[in-house]
Amino acid sequence: MASQSGRTYNDAIDALNSLQTPYAIVEARRKAGIRPDAASIAEMRVYLQRIGYKLSDLDRLNILHVAGTKGKGSTCAFAASILSQYQKSHDVPRRIGLFTSPHLIAVRERIRINGDPVSEDTFARYFFEVWDRLGEAEESEGPKVVDQRLDIPMPPRPVYARYLTLMSYHLFLQEGIDVAVYETGIGGEFDATNIVEHPLASGISTLGIDHVFALGDTIEKIAWHKAGIMKPGSAAFTIEQVPDAARVLQDRANEKGVSLEVLDIDPRSNGVNVRPDASFQKKNASLGIALAETALKKIDPNFTPDPTKLSKEFVDGLEQVVWRGRCEVKVEGPIVWHVDGAHTVDSLKMATRWFAGECANRSGPKALIFNQQGRDEAVHFLEGMITTLKAQGQGSFEYVVFCTNVTYSATGYKRDFVNHQYNPEAIKALTAQRAFAEKWSSLDPTAKVAVVPTIEDAINRVRELSKTLSSEGGTIQAFITGSLHLVGGALGILEGADAL
Repeated sequence: MASQSGRTYNDAIDALNSLQTPYAIVEARRKAGIRPDAASIAEMRVYLQRIGYKLSDLDRLNILHVAGTKGKGSTCAFAASILSQYQKSHDVPRRIGLFTSPHLIAVRERIRINGDPVSEDTFARYFFEVWDRLGEAEESEGPKVVDQRLDIPMPPRPVYARYLTLMSYHLFLQEGIDVAVYETGIGGEFDATNIVEHPLASGISTLGIDHVFALGDTIEKIAWHKAGIMKPGSAAFTIEQVPDAARVLQDRANEKGVSLEVLDIDPRSNGVNVRPDASFQKKNASLGIALAETALKKIDPNFTPDPTKLSKEFVDGLEQVVWRGRCEVKVEGPIVWHVDGAHTVDSLKMATRWFAGECANRSGPKALIFNQQGRDEAVHFLEGMITTLKAQGQGSFEYVVFCTNVTYSATGYKRDFVNHQYNPEAIKALTAQRAFAEKWSSLDPTAKVAVVPTIEDAINRVRELSKTLSSEGGTIQAFITGSLHLVGGALGILEGADAL
């Protein structure tokens, strides 16, 4: 369907993909040590002004802002789900916005209203309104230099993720959103979402080592970035952290004059069916509860939290939350697919423990489909998965398939999956996948290891294995993990869905 200007959703995605930073530039910046800094925030403020808004306009969105290494997406989903259940019985909030990343199948999943991805038509309309306003501002105002160190004008339009952030502000403000839950992209201090000055509350989920180039190679450096979302005058919550991270978060809170509340698992959630039934998810749920309560105190004068028990709306919000690509189980004949988008060393161990638990009462050989593109350190994540599975008494993966994030064997990437930030030659040569295979074979010489070029090929490889086993009455316990991009492509193939 076309927008009012005649430009379609596919046109919008093609234009958006043109805003990706090419691999050669990404690599040149990495080698030169150029990282996101305060100039990134200064540029976002200019872009916001150029599309017709002041920073104070964002206060109308009543933003709940969430950062973290693990669990930030789940925390956002819990908070939004609780608000949605409350809305059903109280008509408050009127409209709930949710901004997350990355998407699984369609870019429009990143921007949701009342739980649903915005329609293709709505996405295209607001996308091109922002596109045109920025183009017109560049023509009328001329190039603008923000970073005086380089004396280079900022681009007429921000790069991919920042553009989507900017567009989400425009869309949410125009659509009358009265509570918006925002997940940071990378870090916090210099993330595009951090131009908001007065969030209702900030939440910081579990911290760990990830995005080392952008954020630093120690937990203290990473905690410094994540703590950047805390703002004076706004509530701030976190959960139990390792001591070094906890200290940095508290120090930054003190510097900002923020009262940081460290949450235990909310005792009111005892008996609530939080999935998976694990302490890490109960911590995410507790953070989501605190954020939702903060929002409802602001927007509903009749809301008073009960310190002894959760209301039905909160319980339903926790139990009925939908957060795709995380701890999902799908049965396809003789194959039981287990799907989780874990992509850090710690979260992969957690996901493997979850998989082992799911397999505890099921028979059949285990198969793994894995990828993580563009991160050299990912080869070292594999050993933790092997040792975790064995430690849970579940033996090993008999079959292991490594693939790229290219979706289809015949047609390549779906439009929404195009990613110019990775080395195209390395993808074509299966460089990372061959390194994964070599490492896995050295760690477990008994495993049958394969390298294939696409997600579709990997899924078909497991399906072919299942045909042999099903004739013998057996099943395969298959685990797809390592990347949300991989998981999104896999779910798109398994379900034939256009968006999740």
